[in-house]
Amino acid sequence: MPASQHQSPKSDIEISQAAKKRLIVDVARERLGIAPENLEPYGHYKAKISMDFIKSLKDKPNGKLILVSAITPTPAGEGKTTTTVGLTDALNYIGKKAMLCLREPSLGPSFGVKGGAAGGGYAQVVPMEDINLHFTGDFHAITSANNLLAALLDNHIYWGNALGIDERRVAWRRVLDMNDRALRSIVGSLGGVANGFPREDGFDITVASEVMAIFCLARDLEDLKTRLGNIVVAYTRDRKPIRAADLKAHGAMTVLLKEALAPNLVQTLEGTPAFIHGGPFANIAHGCNSVLATTTALKLADYVVTEAGFGADLGGEKFMDIKCRKAGIEPSCAVLVATIRALKMHGGVKKEDLKTESLKALEAGMSNLKRHVENVQKFGIVPIISINRFSADTEAEIKLVEDTCKSLGVEAFMADHWAMGGEGAANVAKAVVKVAESGKSKLKFLYPDDMPLFEKIRTIAKEIYRAKDISADKSVRDQLANFESMGYGKFPICVAKTQYSFSTNADAKGAPVDHIVNVREVRLSAGAEFVVAICGEVMTMPGLPRVPAADVIDVGPDGKIVGLF
Repeated sequence: MPASQHQSPKSDIEISQAAKKRLIVDVARERLGIAPENLEPYGHYKAKISMDFIKSLKDKPNGKLILVSAITPTPAGEGKTTTTVGLTDALNYIGKKAMLCLREPSLGPSFGVKGGAAGGGYAQVVPMEDINLHFTGDFHAITSANNLLAALLDNHIYWGNALGIDERRVAWRRVLDMNDRALRSIVGSLGGVANGFPREDGFDITVASEVMAIFCLARDLEDLKTRLGNIVVAYTRDRKPIRAADLKAHGAMTVLLKEALAPNLVQTLEGTPAFIHGGPFANIAHGCNSVLATTTALKLADYVVTEAGFGADLGGEKFMDIKCRKAGIEPSCAVLVATIRALKMHGGVKKEDLKTESLKALEAGMSNLKRHVENVQKFGIVPIISINRFSADTEAEIKLVEDTCKSLGVEAFMADHWAMGGEGAANVAKAVVKVAESGKSKLKFLYPDDMPLFEKIRTIAKEIYRAKDISADKSVRDQLANFESMGYGKFPICVAKTQYSFSTNADAKGAPVDHIVNVREVRLSAGAEFVVAICGEVMTMPGLPRVPAADVIDVGPDGKIVGLF
């Protein structure tokens, strides 16, 4: 009898709280060969890995990297993180040595749109509450480092402005790890001359900070410090860039990030080791966990499973074109996650009608999955499809998905890891091993380094989003040309756009074609070494929904947290 997403009456947090966790020092020693002296424990069940130990691994061979991505997300849910966890447990279940690498959840969406983000059902990382809340303090360190730079910048202007910063051309914003639309655009330094010079300012969410991007792309402490120093924070009246190093800020920023840079080790419900480290969003940043965590894991396990945020058009593309390009890594296989209910939504079915069989809608919605398959293949990576099973899925619907995928030349598997843990995804794990061992995946980037920045954006829009073209005001084109004249023309592009559609219209489901992608704004991330292209109406500081997840999150008299997904 197939398992389903409705067999267990327990919530994710109840399953997590009932789990018998192993001491993290035992997980590290027995599963990864890491001695206790190479850990910095944060309590009994989470720890950071010593940077000296990481350096000692440099000559060890790498395991195989598996990328988990997904179809375009819908309110029906796809279960990408759950699949990443379940697949890694499944690889261990079939006898492989595997571990996983995930991003740290942001407090913004945890209290805003969806509750927790540590997997689900019996495919979770634990301790779930810690991971979803303050964890080891990494995000607080990133927030502090970002805002220290902002404070030093304004302080420099206040005390005479020796660098000649044009207050109209300050490019550095403050951040907060919370959804707070009221802070998107503000005026600061009000209240008189003692408070500085009033100017327009604003906040982004912490996961959109360039400090977060740098943190996740840095190879070691020195690389981190160098990249922080390269951040362009403002310009002079004659458009000369002012960097964090000019303000002598990068040393102090590195001090704030020193402890955070070490990867965080936790475990799944089945005791599989997991690195959870860094957390840039994929709709406004590059959407991958830290390079340091991934490259360290590749030295410790034969298989490393990682995820990229949202659909393969956003997180997947950036994983290939930014993270792999910068880190010199490549996946041996890609797993695309979908659900039949989400595919039906792409075919036009309303959320309240998803339990009713609709082969016509499912067939129409398969266009979205097909597009993602084609996109992954453009990078030279072999994809397989993992379908999270729900109890309402009918045999006819399952057959339609399997047959359609077969016609695309890819294999599709129904997975039951939500209800069964690793055993429920054993079929997916065996398929992943087959593809990975075949060596057929050979990464190729979407565009070369020396392509002009505007053409890189156009290439992504046409090749990945199937847009007819891109549009941009002259000011945006001039800004890109200015970046090139400053020596940043070889940087990759990080597109910020809605995650809910291939287009910039969040309501355009399925696989829209021939649309125009408007580039509203471009931002230079000189330390992270990419250029951000902000397209459509996407916000770098999200807002809370009408009914935030925070409404049902609470703590009881026994100290137990409830409502966190």
